[in-house]
Amino acid sequence: MISKLLFLIVSIILFSACRKEKVTFLPTPYTIDIPSHFPQMIIPEDNPMTEEGVDLGRHLFYETQLSGDGTMSCASCHQIGSGFADNVAVPVGIDGIPGTRNSMPLFNIGWDEFFTWDGRKSTLEAQILEPVPNPIEMHLEWKEAVNRLQLDVAYRNRFFKAFGEEGIDSLKVAKAIGQFIRTIVSGSSTFDVMYKYENGISLNSTENEVLQNIEAEIWAGYDLFKSLNGADCFHCHNGPLMRVKKFSNNGLDISFSDAGRALVTENDFDLGKFKVPSLRNLSSTGPYMHDGRFNSLEEVIEHYSTGIQMSPTLDPMIEFGAQGGVQLDELEKEWLKQFLLALNDTIFINNPNFKDPFN
Repeated sequence: MISKLLFLIVSIILFSACRKEKVTFLPTPYTIDIPSHFPQMIIPEDNPMTEEGVDLGRHLFYETQLSGDGTMSCASCHQIGSGFADNVAVPVGIDGIPGTRNSMPLFNIGWDEFFTWDGRKSTLEAQILEPVPNPIEMHLEWKEAVNRLQLDVAYRNRFFKAFGEEGIDSLKVAKAIGQFIRTIVSGSSTFDVMYKYENGISLNSTENEVLQNIEAEIWAGYDLFKSLNGADCFHCHNGPLMRVKKFSNNGLDISFSDAGRALVTENDFDLGKFKVPSLRNLSSTGPYMHDGRFNSLEEVIEHYSTGIQMSPTLDPMIEFGAQGGVQLDELEKEWLKQFLLALNDTIFINNPNFKDPFN
């Protein structure tokens, strides 16, 4: 009799723990705080932004149960303190297998039209679906990942609040994480003040104070950055996002161990070409290049100054490739570095809305 009573009590407790709370679907539209000098962000029609979706996505972004051994999350390779990169040349998955390419930072991704270094994915949601089952990353079949989430009543409630229907699947996971990632906007650096001032966009009192204290060396570096006869960087890195939407061979190699964009297009014209990254937050996001070969900004600057390697697919905008690069002198290199450091944005890294909700 006592054993039957204990069984009944345990059954009631387990049922209560697993029972979905009574929740309603009342989505609250989410408005991204877009800087005044940025273009508008195009939100996919099939994944509108809501407070509930962003909250769910933030939890999933930091959820280690999406990896085979429960130790790795999206945030493992995209860390807030590292500008949502990871500060190693290539990431290492749960099985100790190193990847082949550097982890790209995730700020301002909502303005991108292709994803990964070779652009093999055309939507953010499609890209998000890749790392979980990838055997050299999180190494967990989506079916098992979804089963784990289904067992958690808090997640079942969050998914219902975000999507208005019962059930969890991989596409809903990708949509929610995509909503969260689109909120990660970086647009509050010293460079942003310079850009707004240069383009006649009004500054607030704080920005005006920043403007008055920008050192001459930073302005000199900016002039070099834009000059055809200086550092000549602006062909690939310009505008408020500090990058153009294209693939480029930037003269790293004569022959290619990684074919880059050509792996997708199967066109030899694309050999050695990779997605042009943003130059924002460079102090946080190193090492640099698709394979993380450069550990410092000094190495990057030296590459463009004297280290360009000639090959048939070299970007024609690298106009001084035949002489090894733009040949900056030591003072010019220092000025350029000072400007590049002005692209750092500490505000977004410290935004509490982007931090781990489990801590």
